Amino acid sequence: MTAMKDPFSKPAKLSSQQKTDQTNSVVRNIIDAEVTAREKKTEKLRALRLARNEEDAVEKAAAKPGKSGRAK
Repeated sequence: MTAMKDPFSKPAKLSSQQKTDQTNSVVRNIIDAEVTAREKKTEKLRALRLARNEEDAVEKAAAKPGKSGRAK
């Protein structure tokens, strides 16, 4: 009988260098995803802030009273 390797057997152990490389890769992917999400959120908030500032400027200009012409 020939010894067949079980397809569900444990995988070969990784060397410490391979473990380190795998960990670095996963961590870099997570950090990149967080940076992308942060930049997207920052752009969204910046656009909202600029729109609000423009609205405030328009409201202040419209609410500015004209010269009342009071007599002294």
